[in-house]
Amino acid sequence: QVQLQESGPGLVKPSQTLSLTCTVSGGSISTNYYYWTWIRQSPGKGLEWLGAIGSSGNTYYNPSLKSRTSISRDTSKNQFILQLSSATPEDTAVYYCARDSGSYYYTAYDYWGQGTQVTVSS
Repeated sequence: QVQLQESGPGLVKPSQTLSLTCTVSGGSISTNYYYWTWIRQSPGKGLEWLGAIGSSGNTYYNPSLKSRTSISRDTSKNQFILQLSSATPEDTAVYYCARDSGSYYYTAYDYWGQGTQVTVSS
């Protein structure tokens, strides 16, 4: 079974970089067809897609956050990493990693991590 688990600090100071790691088990992040994705949800909002990394290391980003977002991977650890720079309190949210089995034109999240709360505050 594919499992995903987020990890990282639950508290980030404003202006610092928010960094989270997703560890994948039961499947390789190098497997074709899938996109390994970061999504967040804040109070009163729906799910916001942040970006994804594909099996060959290709990346895609939400245009609204692209200038601050970096997604990378460590294939030796079967992990992919989110870095969101210049964090503000508006970045406070529950952050999820997920597997997307869809395409460029639609999303299909079939596996999710449990989510991790990240608060940006001084």
